[in-house]
Amino acid sequence: MSIDETTAARVAKLARIKVEPEQLPGLASEFSTILGFIEQLNEVDVDGVEPMTSVTPQRLKRRADVVTDGSQQDAVLTNAPEAREGFFAVPKVVE
Repeated sequence: MSIDETTAARVAKLARIKVEPEQLPGLASEFSTILGFIEQLNEVDVDGVEPMTSVTPQRLKRRADVVTDGSQQDAVLTNAPEAREGFFAVPKVVE
């Protein structure tokens, strides 16, 4: 797939990258090279290959999904500089 200068300019604008007009032919060429590489990757036969997240098989560590001890409001509020009605009290910052 070939990218022209107009498309390269549009992509640069969408990416909010300032590109000088004299640099557009080089950018279009780089985009075309990248898309050519992607087209080569599409030709690879990956039937029967499982997706992987690493080159070595690993299992993610998991923790048990259990409810932990709650009801520690008093213990938590002992660290607060000021507490009111069971909540942290903070100074007013918007007037």
